[in-house]
Amino acid sequence: MPDETADLYGTLKLPSHPSDRATLHTALRKVAVFADLSDADLDWFIDRTHEFRFEPGETMMLEGTPAKLMFVLMEGEIRGRSEQGRDTPVITIEAPTVTGLLPFSRLTHYKLTIRATLPTWGLAYSHTKFGELLQHSPLLSQRLVGMLTDRVRTYTEVEQQGQKLAALGKLSAGLAHELNNPSAAARRSASTLRECLARLREAVRASDVGPEDCAALAEREEAIRASLKPAQYKDEFARVEREEAIQSWLEAREVKVAWQLGPLLAEANLGDTDLEALASVAGKSVGPELTRFATLLEMDRIAAELDQSTARISDLVRAIKEYSYMDQAAMQEVDIAKSLDTTLTIMHHKLKRSITVTRDYAPDLPKVMAYGSELNQVWTNLIDNAADVMKNGGKLGVRAARDNDYVLVEISDNGPGIPEEIQSKIFEPFFTTKGVGEGTGLGLDISYRIIKKIKGLITVKSVPGDTRFEIRVPIKPAR
Repeated sequence: MPDETADLYGTLKLPSHPSDRATLHTALRKVAVFADLSDADLDWFIDRTHEFRFEPGETMMLEGTPAKLMFVLMEGEIRGRSEQGRDTPVITIEAPTVTGLLPFSRLTHYKLTIRATLPTWGLAYSHTKFGELLQHSPLLSQRLVGMLTDRVRTYTEVEQQGQKLAALGKLSAGLAHELNNPSAAARRSASTLRECLARLREAVRASDVGPEDCAALAEREEAIRASLKPAQYKDEFARVEREEAIQSWLEAREVKVAWQLGPLLAEANLGDTDLEALASVAGKSVGPELTRFATLLEMDRIAAELDQSTARISDLVRAIKEYSYMDQAAMQEVDIAKSLDTTLTIMHHKLKRSITVTRDYAPDLPKVMAYGSELNQVWTNLIDNAADVMKNGGKLGVRAARDNDYVLVEISDNGPGIPEEIQSKIFEPFFTTKGVGEGTGLGLDISYRIIKKIKGLITVKSVPGDTRFEIRVPIKPAR
């Protein structure tokens, strides 16, 4: 085959001593698809192949080169991986087996760089002879097509699992960020609360207010507390100016910790009238009593902050449980509006980048029988894609309404849109418009499969500035 060697087999390493026919027969019969073929069929196949051998570490095929050869591995092991920076799995193939380009495969270029990990020996068969193979040995051809089907199924499952893990990683990172904010706030509040308690104990010890004045002081404190409003300074200069004014007022009354107490009283928004009212009762203990009162007001604010922070954490934990449908059957009644809201809560980290979210849920939405966690995965994929195309700003619309026997969910964005020429391809596996390393091209494929499984429909309408994915979920379970 000298006319084909340079073009088709140039990258393969020739053995120093070609194997005899009997050795090749014995080795081929260890490969399942060749095991029961006649000697004549094996001879026919051998006559149209090219023998090769590789030592561990040697490159058998480079990523991106045209796929023109089917490889029959009779001994050894090869490993394939991408070297283009993509997050793809490492695939190990052990002999005896058949790999490379198979009949009817749509593979045009090798997607991985293939290297031997053990001493590897085999035969290469050119794609130009697939027609002869189909005519001469329909049985072998049928078996090879079966291998192709199994390979596509396995590769798709691996890619889908990888896409799910990547999505889970992004989701986990976002949730960790969302949980970190309120938990950090709660921790800061707890630390400040300890400082307040220490300050409060010291103020109580330093006060000389007698029992007869305690009732009058408490009465005035309650009146002030009822009339207080949160401090609202137009800028930082106004705040500093108020702190300095209070500090001067305290120093005039010989309060020793005026520099510490001024900011507390300014933050509490106590006015001059309030200060005079308390000072008239506290007398010489005006410093400790104002410290005590300001500290109590600060503790009220801390309690409110703790309530908000822990409520946010509780909301996120509840959203996670609802999102995953923890402790629930796979198929159950799903409240679509609640499902969408839960997903938006989970995706908040992705949407708070100047993205405006509008919700429009019909009041009469019926519940649907579906796989709740999988529906949430659909919403997540679509919302995540919308957020990506809108970058750091835009409008996300989430609408749900009844549409005959379906609940219609519409997820829209005002991004650049999907070009008309590729709209028919976006639900195909591995099709993506994102850059290398940014997407696997399986998010919409997985969404399509999930909706198809429940006999629903998913379509897209897109023009620049208005992209709308419409998902119709059947109200009654599919039969």
